[in-house]
Amino acid sequence: MAEASAQITPELWDEFHTVVNMTSRELQEWLSTAAAGERTETLPDQAGPAIGRRVLEILGKRRTDLGDDDVAVMSRVVDTVRSQRPADMEPQAGGTDWRHGLMNIGHDPLKPV
Repeated sequence: MAEASAQITPELWDEFHTVVNMTSRELQEWLSTAAAGERTETLPDQAGPAIGRRVLEILGKRRTDLGDDDVAVMSRVVDTVRSQRPADMEPQAGGTDWRHGLMNIGHDPLKPV
């Protein structure tokens, strides 16, 4: 096991778990579905974009097991969601590509936060 040297703040931990409003199971199913094609289907652990798979890994970790790379991904996810959503984070519809892009990182804009 890699040494967890990251210093994650309680604020980042809470914010990440607020903006990632999909459960691990929902995210895994979404990544698998989104990656399925007419001719090929990826293995479940390789489905979806790399950042989505990283979010899924992070959701399965304890706070004390996070490394520097995990903290960087968490910050990126929080920044991405906050930049693309209004401050109130109320459920809202939007374009398909926009919604799917957010779902790829564990945030469903149609779901309450």
